[in-house]
Amino acid sequence: MDELADLTERLVSIPSHEDETAAGDAIEEWLRTETDAAVERDAAGNVVGYKRAEGSDVRGVGTDPNAETFALVGHHDVVPPAERQTTGEGTDGEYVVERRDGRIHGRGTADMKGAVAACLLAFRDAIPPAGRELAVASFVGEETGGEGARHAIDAGFRPEHALVAEGSTNYSKPGVTDVVVAHKGRRASTLVAQGASAHASEPEAGENAIYRACDAVDVVRDLDAPETTVFGEPVTGSVVVTMFHGGDTWNVIPDRCEVTIDERTVPGERADLARAESVPGVEWTVDQDLPPMGCGDDAFADAALAVSREVHEERGLDRPEHVTKPHATDAGWLSEAGTECLVCGPSEPGEAHTETESVSIDVLGRCRDLYAGLAERDW
Repeated sequence: MDELADLTERLVSIPSHEDETAAGDAIEEWLRTETDAAVERDAAGNVVGYKRAEGSDVRGVGTDPNAETFALVGHHDVVPPAERQTTGEGTDGEYVVERRDGRIHGRGTADMKGAVAACLLAFRDAIPPAGRELAVASFVGEETGGEGARHAIDAGFRPEHALVAEGSTNYSKPGVTDVVVAHKGRRASTLVAQGASAHASEPEAGENAIYRACDAVDVVRDLDAPETTVFGEPVTGSVVVTMFHGGDTWNVIPDRCEVTIDERTVPGERADLARAESVPGVEWTVDQDLPPMGCGDDAFADAALAVSREVHEERGLDRPEHVTKPHATDAGWLSEAGTECLVCGPSEPGEAHTETESVSIDVLGRCRDLYAGLAERDW
């Protein structure tokens, strides 16, 4: 357990909210020192290691051309730290890392350098079955829209299966590391209503963009939220207006109004926001679309849950379950590219992205054992 905690502390201590290079360097160095994996560092800064399937070259090329790849996936970028999490002024300076009461405290402990450390150790120690290549990947840019994952996918990173080690939420019970079979995506979009300016004393001489925007909001309000079911688990999205801005002064009819919409999407379903364009003068544009994830491989999902339950049983803990997660992860990008994904990690409610962020060392150990066990399991 000390090795896992030490590696977590080493990774967490490296600032990576503005520039992930140094953290990527540390991961690459560790892989080259601790394993005989084929290690790649791409132009975006992603680090990927491949443990070859028996009788195969990298990525299954060789005497076993049908080898499939299973990847353990994380990211080494973090959100900006709070002042108390650095040694410098503001968010500048080295990150503060503290170990106390069985937990490691600091920016990136829960989201998600602790899980990256667990993935690295599991990758090193696991012996995959014949016909399987094992990979480990740590991406950049997850917190800012998945730039690293998208770059890796475009460059050919397409494992057949992946476990994304983000912290699980929507726990079946407190203190349990559940297996996430689906998560929501996020589509951010804007409605722009155009009108015609006029003096407010003669409103009939213009076309009020705010009124048009209100009509479009009424359309949005009447839309059904997207919903689906994955492994019997209901996944329900949402559609909500979050910002509304129109007009520049009190005595002029506004000729433009913008409405911002936050939509949580689900696998295979999105709200019909294009209907808002039925209002004259209204245009709908998508600003960001983080895809949802839904696992479609029963055997893979069941194998992960079986391993997780074995790990929990060994520790005398409650049984984990298949659950869903409300937040988007890099699993969405991989799933969209054809990889069967699951999400399972050590984050606990309220810890990630906070100034009191921390992670349990015992939970990290649980995850390491789960990752290694799944890497060795046939499904």
